[in-house]
Amino acid sequence: MAEIDKIRNIGIMAHIDAGKTTTTERILYYTKKSYKIGEVDDGEATMDWMTQEQERGITITAAATTCFWEDHQINIIDTPGHVDFTAEVERSLRVLDGAIAIFCAVGGVEPQSETVWHQADRYHVPRIAYINKMDRIGADFFDVLKEMDEKLHAVPLVLQLPIGAESDFEGIVDLINLKEIRWDKGDAGTTMHHSDIDSSRIDKAMEWREKLIDQVSHFSDEITELYVEGKEIPVDLILTAIKTACLKLELIPTFCGASLRNAGVQPLINAVIRFLPSPKEVPPMIGFHAKTSKETAVPCNPDGYPLGLVFKIQADREAGSINFIRMYSGSINNGTAVYNINKNKRERINRLFKLHANKYEQIDKIGAGEIAAVVGFKLCQTGDSIGSDKHPILLEKMHFPEPVISVAIEPRTLSERKKLRETLEILEREDPTFMIKENEETGQLLISGMGELHLDVLVTRVIKDFKVEARVGKPQVSYRESISKVVTHTEKYHKTIGQKENTAEITLKVEPLPRGKGNQFENRISFAKLPRELAEAVKNGVTGAFSSGIKYGYQTIDIGVTLADAVYNINTSTEIAFEAAGALGFDAACHKAAPVLLEPIMMVDVMTPSEFVGDTIGNLKARNGIIISHESKPTVEHIRAEVPLANMFGYSTSLRSTTQGRATFAMEFSHFAPKEGGI
Repeated sequence: MAEIDKIRNIGIMAHIDAGKTTTTERILYYTKKSYKIGEVDDGEATMDWMTQEQERGITITAAATTCFWEDHQINIIDTPGHVDFTAEVERSLRVLDGAIAIFCAVGGVEPQSETVWHQADRYHVPRIAYINKMDRIGADFFDVLKEMDEKLHAVPLVLQLPIGAESDFEGIVDLINLKEIRWDKGDAGTTMHHSDIDSSRIDKAMEWREKLIDQVSHFSDEITELYVEGKEIPVDLILTAIKTACLKLELIPTFCGASLRNAGVQPLINAVIRFLPSPKEVPPMIGFHAKTSKETAVPCNPDGYPLGLVFKIQADREAGSINFIRMYSGSINNGTAVYNINKNKRERINRLFKLHANKYEQIDKIGAGEIAAVVGFKLCQTGDSIGSDKHPILLEKMHFPEPVISVAIEPRTLSERKKLRETLEILEREDPTFMIKENEETGQLLISGMGELHLDVLVTRVIKDFKVEARVGKPQVSYRESISKVVTHTEKYHKTIGQKENTAEITLKVEPLPRGKGNQFENRISFAKLPRELAEAVKNGVTGAFSSGIKYGYQTIDIGVTLADAVYNINTSTEIAFEAAGALGFDAACHKAAPVLLEPIMMVDVMTPSEFVGDTIGNLKARNGIIISHESKPTVEHIRAEVPLANMFGYSTSLRSTTQGRATFAMEFSHFAPKEGGI
């Protein structure tokens, strides 16, 4: 095990096609983890190990790997950039201590860059920025800095300036050491050549160095004093101030390069060591005691009680379920039993592994601050806390968006039905944004996910990876139901079961809540008037009915339910009766409360060449889209629109045909809105 202060748990995050996987391949090559640079375009990237990732040229799962640089251990998670795989990004950020945000020098701050940035804000993850593809036509380093300020409200701390751009890009100016750096093309950029700054660039370099010193002086009184006195400022002092500012999330150390041309990567690895935190330098994890619900801070202590978080589960045909775990405190050993705090059960560790994409190196122990994989857990799900029954701390659950698109799936033969169900359940445990629902009347299986690509990937895994013959229907929109009026309803229940009377009488008030509030239940009756167990039975009945819908059978959202009154008979009132009254009363009240059908509205970001702007906007408007913004960039036009999901099926084909295949788009769920005219 590495010393804690020499561990870095980092993620690499960005918009699709910004060069995350390419950059990671270079990091692995320069840290001697791999001896050949894998390329995404050739389908040979080390981190894109799934067959589909190699075929599609995109990253789907967050592959994890460990490498070493200057006696530090770096655990890297290479996350997907496509919005359909946002759960993978969310999982990774939850357990990371720092991140590299990669921006394309041409595209700048693209839609998914914003999404991932805000996810990192939510988890208070310190970041460094890397402006990649400086060799591409249209590359503009300073324009990306401006967009970071305007779109992300981030304050870039420029530590490098590019020498040239586009085909003239040849290296960088290091503003800390005031040197120029170029990379040797003969040995894949392994050798770096340092030289004094050329006289034609010295003025600009000094101007940006002054700005750098001014920015970091706010974090070091020593730098301020030396600056005022006109004395030379030691490099170590500058580096310390940069790290302080980075850990406070107030400045973003910013670098540049062209990963595909093997330029700019080594200074980025140095920055990970120098500026991003070790597990000991991040605030203690906050958890909740499983028995008292008391909030508890969990410091990164190797000698403390063991506590870790399962942040990802992956099915392996040979090993079974592989659980990716981040340890926050203590340690766990290979071959021992640990306590699953969420499930209140003991689980055995059969094997412990260090990770390198889809290759595993067996280890004996994992300690605080480390990331590893466990084989042997049977009950574990994403988000479960693993630790000790003597000190059961639950780490908070991760936040995942609701699936908004569904398809029907059925086995080609009856004999395959059980295998299909088991396969779907494995995938559901792996992916919190993937859900299975069975229609009780027809027996049809519906699977739901984040988008067409998400479901397409999952269905392909069912058929190709798990070898299940299945037929898939056309995509369907996952609607929601709610109400638009306040209604008070009294429900009386009376039924004889097994010669025993079961009676209940309750009064429920239902009211619409603001969008995004979720469903809420409140009991306003004292336990003196209605015993606790009967009040709980009403709550169970109501909350169980939330998923059953009102008119169409879709899940209900944003409804407030209040138990306002109740009558019970000590001889005939039962929990069964009050639970049934809760479910029936909720359904009856909602039918009176002007139910509404809600449809998912998507935020659609389109990047198109200027000559196709008119056709692109016309296409979106024809799909009932509302144009939110239109921004001109040097090489493309960026259009943002809100469009009902039901109108977006087949949009990628349509966009390709109207723009000769030159436009790209990203789409993510925005909000639910009433659907006019029903289904």
